Amino acid sequence: MLTIEKLDWNRLWSEDRKACTTVRDQEHWNRRAPLFAQIVQANDNDDYVGPFLRIVNAQPEWSVLDVGCGAGTLASPLAKMVRQVTAIDFSPAMIALLEEHNEAAGIRNVTTHLARWEDDWRALGIEPHDVAIASRSLVSDDPRSLLEKLISFAKKSVYISCAVGDGPHDLRLFEAIGREAHANPDYIYIYNLLHQMGIFANVSVIEKQTPTYANAEEAVDSLRWMLENMTPAEEEALRRFIGAHLAPVGERWKLDYRRPVCWAVIWWKVDPRP
Repeated sequence: MLTIEKLDWNRLWSEDRKACTTVRDQEHWNRRAPLFAQIVQANDNDDYVGPFLRIVNAQPEWSVLDVGCGAGTLASPLAKMVRQVTAIDFSPAMIALLEEHNEAAGIRNVTTHLARWEDDWRALGIEPHDVAIASRSLVSDDPRSLLEKLISFAKKSVYISCAVGDGPHDLRLFEAIGREAHANPDYIYIYNLLHQMGIFANVSVIEKQTPTYANAEEAVDSLRWMLENMTPAEEEALRRFIGAHLAPVGERWKLDYRRPVCWAVIWWKVDPRP
């Protein structure tokens, strides 16, 4: 009988990910860096950062390794709570914006590295930290190797987050412009993989608020990141769809169907090293 223990969750994640609608390369994240920088600047009001940091419950004496740090969504606010942060990302634009923000904010305890998951972090001078974080950044066909690497660089605990269901991707938009849609694999793959690795992790789900828009044009601009390289016909189809589904909410507008955007934060303590 096939049981949950016999399933190869690492392979299933890889197969599901290969069916994803879009592969996000370095250039994609370079283009999106300015939007991430806006989130960092407004993180006090962000409905992901606050809940994530409350789960982490950072301690002043900690050192934290943030892998896939982006423009500093978590690294910058964490730096105000802990002793030291090391921030890693493979996008030069993201790292540049993080450094620019921290310089302007007077944040001096963040060390940045332009690096990939696959790089030799120790060769870059990165040593194990008290806590390792990978927020929405497990982008690999071999998640087990990433998890093992995170664990090897954490002395106390690890915190990761993955999409629940379709995550931030609105598959109705793909259908509206005539494209096939397949989002990234769900967090449950990672949770079950951890279970197979002998790690009985904690899970908490963060649900982001439904966004509102000033007008249809802002809605299109906010959502088109999912649909790169649209043809003129696809762009027109997207505009028609959004125009047909915008509903008033006070003086603003939102889509008239419910589409929860949820992230699962998964965390566990690391066994003390001998």
